[in-house]
This record gives sequence, C-alpha cells and structure tokens, in this order.
Amino acid sequence: MKHGVTLFAIICWSFASTGCANLSAGNLFSHYSDQNKEVYQAVVAGEYAKAEQLQSNNAGGDILGNFEQGRISFLAEDYSTSLSSLEVSDRAVRKQQERAMVSVTETATSVGSLAVNDNLNEYQPADYELGFLHLYLGLNYLHKNDLEGALVEVRRANQVQEAAKKARERELKQAEQDLKNQGMSANLGSVLANYPDAGNKLSAVQNGYLFYLSGLLYEASRDLNSAYVDYRRALAVMPDNKQVIESTMYAAKKLGMRQDLRLLEKRYGKAPTALSKNQGRVIILDEQGVVEALQGWRIDLPIYDSRGNGAIYSLALPYYPRRGSQKFADMTLNGNRLPSSTLVDVNAMAQNEFQERLMSIVVRQAMRVWTKDRMRKEAAKGDDVGNLLFNVWNTLTEQPDTRSWQTLPGQVKTASQVVQSGKQSLNIGDQVYQFEVPMQQTTLVWVSRQGSHSTVWHKQLGRL
Repeated sequence: MKHGVTLFAIICWSFASTGCANLSAGNLFSHYSDQNKEVYQAVVAGEYAKAEQLQSNNAGGDILGNFEQGRISFLAEDYSTSLSSLEVSDRAVRKQQERAMVSVTETATSVGSLAVNDNLNEYQPADYELGFLHLYLGLNYLHKNDLEGALVEVRRANQVQEAAKKARERELKQAEQDLKNQGMSANLGSVLANYPDAGNKLSAVQNGYLFYLSGLLYEASRDLNSAYVDYRRALAVMPDNKQVIESTMYAAKKLGMRQDLRLLEKRYGKAPTALSKNQGRVIILDEQGVVEALQGWRIDLPIYDSRGNGAIYSLALPYYPRRGSQKFADMTLNGNRLPSSTLVDVNAMAQNEFQERLMSIVVRQAMRVWTKDRMRKEAAKGDDVGNLLFNVWNTLTEQPDTRSWQTLPGQVKTASQVVQSGKQSLNIGDQVYQFEVPMQQTTLVWVSRQGSHSTVWHKQLGRL
C-alpha cells in the first residue's frame, strides 16, 4: 500500500506542476496525431463537414486547436466560425508572445512535463504556422470583401517571415556559400529581393504563397511599390513559378524599373503584353492535399544502476513518415488544360522546422529518462513492487510530442490564363465552377482540393 500511496503522491505532484491548460487523459496516455486521427483522415478525404463536426480543442488547446478549427471551417465554407476560431488562436499567440519573462507557472509546467511527457507543455507554434495563421485570417477578410483587413494580415505575415529569415540568417548564408562552392551562382530572384540564395533551404523557411498573395492584394489596393517588393520576394523563393515571374515583370514594367526589367527579360524572356480590350486574366491559387502529420515511435530500454537495480524506460520520439503525396490532375478552364507551377511545399516547411528542433527534442527525452529514474529510486527504494508501479506509469505516460498544424495543405500551386472576358467555366474534377471575368481585369480564383472534393470561390482584383 505504501508504494501505491507514494506513486499516487508523485503523480499528483506531476499534475499540479503542469497546471491545467494541457492536462487531459488524452495528453497523458496518447499523442496528438493519435487523438486527431479521425479529423485528419476526414480532411484528407475531403469530408469537410465531418471533420468540422469531429474537431475538438481538447488535444490542441487554444492555439493549435483553433488553428485546426479555423482551417477546417474555412474548407467547410463556414467562414464565420473560421474567422472567430483564428482570432481566438491569434489572441492566444499574442498573449504567449507578450510574456517578457518565463512565469513560475511555465517553469513548473516544464518541470512537470519531465515527469510525464512534453504534450503537457504549452504549444509553441512554428514560424511557418504563424505565417499561415495570418494568411488564413487574410483570406477570410478577402472572402468577405474586406481588402483593408486582408492587407493588415499580410503585413503581419510579412513580419513573421522577416523574423524567421533573420533568425536563420547565418544558416542561409552558409547554404549560399555551399551553392557557390558547387559552381552555382545566385539566382536573379535572390538578387532582386536581397535574399541569400539558399536553394531549397530558402523555400523551406520562406513562404512563396504568402509573398505572392500579398503582392496581389497590394496591387489590387493600388500600392504597386509594395506589390513589387513582395513579388520579388516570391521570386526569390520560387524563381521558376510562371505566375510569380509574370506578375513581377508586369509590376516592373508599370513602375518603369528598366534595369530590373532588362535583367528579368534576360533570364525569362520578353515581358507579357498588356491585355487587349476584350480580354481578362484569371489567376488560380490551387491548394492540394494535406500536410503530413507527425507520427511517433517508441522503444523500451532496461536501465540498471551499479547495484543491479533497474527499470524499463520508454523512449518516444516523433518523426515524419516517408509517404508519397497525393497527386491531382491539372484543372481545365473553358476546356483548356491549365499547367500549374509550385508556389510552396508545406511538407518541406514542416519537415525543415522539425529538423531544426530535433536536437532539443532528443535532449528533453534524455532529461526525462534521468528525471524519471531519480523519481523511481526515491519512491521505490529498490523495492520490486515500487519498481513495477513505476514501470507501468513510465510506459503509459511516455508519449511523443506530435503536435503540429495538421490540416494545412500539402502544397500550393498556381495557374493562370488570359481569356476572353465574360463567363468562364473551371473544371476542378468534382465540380464545374462558373464565374465572370470583366474586360481588362484580373480575377483571382481560390481552390483547395483534398481527396476527390474541393472548395472554390473567386474575387475580382480589378485592373492589375
């Protein structure tokens, strides 16, 4: 009985140390991807309404849970819920960021998680997730025709991207040097945007989707200078994206940036001509699939001291499985195939962020083994019954931290076409979407495809 009381006392201390925010049976005895499995699979299948019904914030908390809710509701065309959920997560993130010093509660939470698992710690969103938070807030505002609100969010998103770039400046510069050592010169986009050319590394840190959407919104608001800055940034990240190239060249031509335009034309060919009287332009943002979810693996290891006393310790770590991404056919516009160009690979961004923090994850795991071993020795005093109780506790509660924003798209592509103004017919696969394109104006079509289903809407951007 004594050992059961001792273990119970330590368990109660662990609970008290973690605070209340993330304490749940799910976080104690399971991990996020496992708890979120049904929701994730519903989104992968394109069953948006089912996913919205299944979604709960219990596993993810105010920040991550509302990230997921906001994204799922946006796909389900429940825009009021999407906006309010993302606003809740935004306030929670701000509150988290405004803490100038680590509070006593946070320190206790960290200590308590060493006795249990890291899922009890407050979720710290990755830079790329914060960028997507502002992107989807911006898309919500754009959908309800609030261009100024959308611009506020893309400005905030750009601040996140700039902070992410600065935090990795040394690594990006090293990547640039590595490319030069291989005989590769910096690409034109990087020169124009004053970014170090880091090849795939840059596109895994900086979000071309954000930059390009930001450029389009600035141009729609008649702020061509700001649009040109963000088009150049998008070009630095995705120098082969056809729509980014065209928008950058259009803007350079309108602004009279002759030297830049000459450099662009030397690399990409002649700038596109202006629209004729009866023509219009369609630009499509095409989200495809769902980002990969972190999974967990574990191994049980016996650890003995110099006296031969030991216990079984479970090591549990997250990892990204190697799976092929879902392939989607090109859409057709008025019967013509729309070739697409990659704008962002969200899987690459997620995996890069995971690699950056992998060492700290491993260190925390080692610290937890040491902490649990100290607790076992203190409570069990070498007694077999006490050791057995602790082995059961350790095995049940050791769970990998697989938390991430799992309902983001796997990748985003772009497509465009100059069309005769008037009614257009876009074939997405599961539906035919019809919309109007005014003369000499640009129409933005937003599409998100998962499984065999899709969500689609459009907005007029005016004379770009």
